Amino acid sequence: MYQHDVIAAQATPPGKGGVGIIRVSGDNLKKISNAILGKVPSPRLAEYLPFFTAEKEIIDIGLAIYFPAPNSFTGEDVLELHGHGGQVLLDLLLKRVLECGARLANPGEFSFRAFQNDKIDLAQAEAISDLINSTTEAAAKSAMRSLKGEFSEKVHELLEELIYVRVYVESSIDFPEEEIDFLADEALLNRIDKLLEKITEVLNKAKQGAVLNEGMSVVILGQPNAGKSSLLNCLAGHDAAIVTDIEGTTRDVLKESIDIDGMPLHIIDTAGLREDADVVEKEGIKRAWNEVEKADHVLLLIDDSKSFSEKDQQILASIPSNLQVTIVHNKIDIKGIHTEALTEQNGRTEIYLSIKNRVGIELLTNHLKQAMGFEGESDGLFIARRRHLNALERAKQAVEAGHKQIMDHAAGELLSEDLKIAQAALNEITGEFDNEDLLGEIFSSFCIGK
Repeated sequence: MYQHDVIAAQATPPGKGGVGIIRVSGDNLKKISNAILGKVPSPRLAEYLPFFTAEKEIIDIGLAIYFPAPNSFTGEDVLELHGHGGQVLLDLLLKRVLECGARLANPGEFSFRAFQNDKIDLAQAEAISDLINSTTEAAAKSAMRSLKGEFSEKVHELLEELIYVRVYVESSIDFPEEEIDFLADEALLNRIDKLLEKITEVLNKAKQGAVLNEGMSVVILGQPNAGKSSLLNCLAGHDAAIVTDIEGTTRDVLKESIDIDGMPLHIIDTAGLREDADVVEKEGIKRAWNEVEKADHVLLLIDDSKSFSEKDQQILASIPSNLQVTIVHNKIDIKGIHTEALTEQNGRTEIYLSIKNRVGIELLTNHLKQAMGFEGESDGLFIARRRHLNALERAKQAVEAGHKQIMDHAAGELLSEDLKIAQAALNEITGEFDNEDLLGEIFSSFCIGK
């Protein structure tokens, strides 16, 4: 239920800094402003003022900016108090604001109010969080495109086209006396084909945006001394893991987040998999398999100087069948039987390389980008989440099903129902629907001051 009460929160990260900001939003903030500042600042003009306690003692001196409704981020009156960034000072200032009648904001409540007041749609609201949490330059640029509304514009274009088709089809059903034979209208069928093409185009761009947003989780598996930690260090560009000739050096899970040409990659090094492990190693092996369950991709590292052994085959067979697996043959420099190469064997990619000599590494990185559908060009992409992809997939499937009903059974009523399902799916992206559970889940992931 939307509330109009006054909310407040610290909008800058906790800790020490040059500047800290307390943000306040709600109906009619003039009372709070007069109590703390002794006046109401001129709209959208930063004023250097003291911040007072109830006893007229000065808490701090800083900038105050007042944004009257509806010309503010939330669409309500907004007051921002920019003080010094000491946490004690900010706590005192926030406490003073709460004393004046505000309450502490819930996570994401400022953005939620902006959404409720039609200042932003749901996709733009999510882009705020994605922009803040961006881990690469490309991801930040894509999130900004979504925040500016480029993703929403694409979705609205799809909705306009879909609604046009729905109106045409349903009018022929509801008003048969008009004798509109939409089944014989080739232009309408062509329009449905074009709609499917546009949905597919937006879906493909959204998939690219999801890669930039979430990255890919890659687990490195293999027997001891196959080169797992060396591969992690190579991809990370620094010595993140200890590397020795002693088997069992890695006993726990080690994670590194890197980016390859703008693609976020979460590399997970694991303990070597072997039967005669001690108690500590066994725990590390258990954790390794736990990481596999959550992974997007597995790199099975093989010591090429020892060939593909029965133990390697057992490891491969133990990996869940729904996971992408790439077999990486390392140490090709030792025996020289194989050279740098990428091959397809039985529907699975195998790469031959030498981590020590940095041979074949580019083959591997290009393969990882291709595995996630990353094309390396982020211009024009917008940030996307898994729920956006799911909604676009459902919309596409519904339109395809409707198209089939017309072509195979001339079922106009079923086409109309499928188009209705597609429209509902697309509306979920921008939030033009009533689903409080989904809204609560999305905005609860935001930081308090947003």
